[in-house]
Amino acid sequence: MTNILKKKSICIEDLEIGMFRMLEREITQNDILLFSKVTGDANPVHLDEEYAQQTIFGKRIAHGMLTASLISAVIAEQLPGQGTVYLSQTLKFIRPVFPGQSVKTTVLVTNLEYKTQHVTLDCKCKVDEKVVLAGEALVLAPKRKVD
Repeated sequence: MTNILKKKSICIEDLEIGMFRMLEREITQNDILLFSKVTGDANPVHLDEEYAQQTIFGKRIAHGMLTASLISAVIAEQLPGQGTVYLSQTLKFIRPVFPGQSVKTTVLVTNLEYKTQHVTLDCKCKVDEKVVLAGEALVLAPKRKVD
């Protein structure tokens, strides 16, 4: 059987409170269209400029869950990394993200339960150093295999 874990994960035994990882990504109009197609969320505030101009935002915004999915990318690929299993996630949407904006996502270890392999992570997404989304994730981290 091929080892599907191509990137190194950080096993529960190697995690420490205060460890963090970041990802920065521009949210494009194409990202919004693809997210809409994948999820079926065709809310015109995301897709119709004329409609969106009449909202409190004044123009189209990215799906909140598209922004939140960047947290999942950091958790799955960096901290703890591949093999991590989501248990729960809280989210607070603070500001909109507009097409063309760059979102900086940070995930920080705040609590470790070695016996259960549970890791609590503080999660933030920022645009221009302003928090647009904040939350907390609870994940099951991979454990070092004993041969």
